[in-house]
Amino acid sequence: MPARFAPILFSAFLSAIMVCIVSAFVLAMSQGVDSEFAAQWFRSCISTWPVAFPTVAIVAPWVRRMVSRVTA
Repeated sequence: MPARFAPILFSAFLSAIMVCIVSAFVLAMSQGVDSEFAAQWFRSCISTWPVAFPTVAIVAPWVRRMVSRVTA
């Protein structure tokens, strides 16, 4: 993959990982873990990732600038 796609790939990976972890945690805390957990978790991931991916893609450069200002 060409390096110019790194920001998009970063956003895709980060958002997918965060969606998987956070949706599993929220689902387990709110409804518990039962036989339907995996199916509910998958639906939750599929429905929230389309929101998380563009959010990370838009917000990540801004956050990087904020961090560089604070740490410089």
